[in-house]
Amino acid sequence: MSSMNFFNVEKEIKNIKKELHFSFDVADRTLKKGSVTIGFIYLKSFTDNLIFSTAIYQPISDLNEEISFSSVKNIVQANDVKEIKKEEIVDNILKGAVIILMNNSDKILSVDIQKFNARAPSEPPTTPVIQGPREGFTEDIKTNLGLLRKRFYSSDLVLKNFDVGKRTKTQIVIAYLDSVVDKKIVKEIEKKLKKIDIDGVVDSYYLVPYLSNNPNSLFKQVGNTEKPDIVCAKLLEGRVAILVDNTPIVLTIPFVLLEELQNTNDYYTNYLYSTLLRFIRAVGGFFAVLGPGLYIALQLFHYNILPLKYLITIADSTQQIPFTPFIEILFISLLFQILYEVSLRLPSYLGLATSIVGALILGDTGVKAGLISPPAVIVVAIAKIALYTIPEQAAQITVLQFVFLLIGASLGLLGLIGGLIYVISYLNTIENFGTPYLAPFSPFILKDNKDGLLRVPITSMKDRPYSFNNTDHKRKGE
Repeated sequence: MSSMNFFNVEKEIKNIKKELHFSFDVADRTLKKGSVTIGFIYLKSFTDNLIFSTAIYQPISDLNEEISFSSVKNIVQANDVKEIKKEEIVDNILKGAVIILMNNSDKILSVDIQKFNARAPSEPPTTPVIQGPREGFTEDIKTNLGLLRKRFYSSDLVLKNFDVGKRTKTQIVIAYLDSVVDKKIVKEIEKKLKKIDIDGVVDSYYLVPYLSNNPNSLFKQVGNTEKPDIVCAKLLEGRVAILVDNTPIVLTIPFVLLEELQNTNDYYTNYLYSTLLRFIRAVGGFFAVLGPGLYIALQLFHYNILPLKYLITIADSTQQIPFTPFIEILFISLLFQILYEVSLRLPSYLGLATSIVGALILGDTGVKAGLISPPAVIVVAIAKIALYTIPEQAAQITVLQFVFLLIGASLGLLGLIGGLIYVISYLNTIENFGTPYLAPFSPFILKDNKDGLLRVPITSMKDRPYSFNNTDHKRKGE
């Protein structure tokens, strides 16, 4: 091949640095061995200088044989060494590779030796377990893929890579079991990911509106978790996981509302106890949504159906209150919400003090001062605590709580019943990648109710859920 096609190493490095706007972390080195000039260009922020020196620079420097592209490629001590095209140089540098150019070759070598300071896998603060695995995903996608891979010693696990975001080019990986998943779901997810036209993806939540069938809906339509064992269990049901670089939150599709009543601990403890806890969570979620609104409706419109002793207690405790029942409940609800927001944003040692001051001192002082009544404080407090029996739906339940509070104050018990019927009817219309949102209750699927509100022993779960489209329903032999 004519030397006319060979690289002018110094000029090429200058052009690459110009394309990268001469950023201060762009490093380059040249090595001359006889008539051969070898150029290296990489990002200092991604590459460990010691690894660069021992794995690339020193082996090439010590090379005694004739310097050629193949000899350099063979001597480099790295796992990921590949030949790339000229237009791929900048992309590879930005992903942490060292680019090697030579003035006696028209080929380009990319060596991946990037090194990040990644957080070690630890138990996620959002989903602690009493028994069971305590590993959690981290912000490094390679670590997360490793956590997933070590749970599937099988070629059935498929991982597909995408880059999303015009400026961030964030790495996204979809994972599924080839012999279980419905390929139509995989193709639809791939289609949605390829259509995303956005400047950057900072977190996995950026993808949620693009993956949701009803992006403007209040209700969550994409599952999320920080635990590899949960993702593993969902993949075994025929679902698809979506991992995003720089975030520990993994998305799962399809998603059903029932998931929020289930917890990791349910599968690592007695099945009867798990069933009891699921009913408690359902009651807690129901009270969190309707509790304050029901209290207002009964006090304003339907006090005659309350027991006499309870009615007397309410009357005694509220007769000196200067506010109407609606204003009182609304004020207490807003106070609790403000305290919650403050506790989230303050440092932990100040957050604890603020919670004590707000919940004990302000609440107790407000009751003694006659500004708020004890029954109203108790109702709102129980509703706010019950909200966290289903923590993943806390945002949606909080909005519904205020909506039903307004309905209860304006339309009474009939309005609450009508509002509840509307919400359930609306949920019944949502479909998530071919899966009804209220499955397995609507439509009712008897086999799937073995792991619904009830939970049977794992020995009785012989089939994968029929709520999700999958190609292999048999989970367990006879």
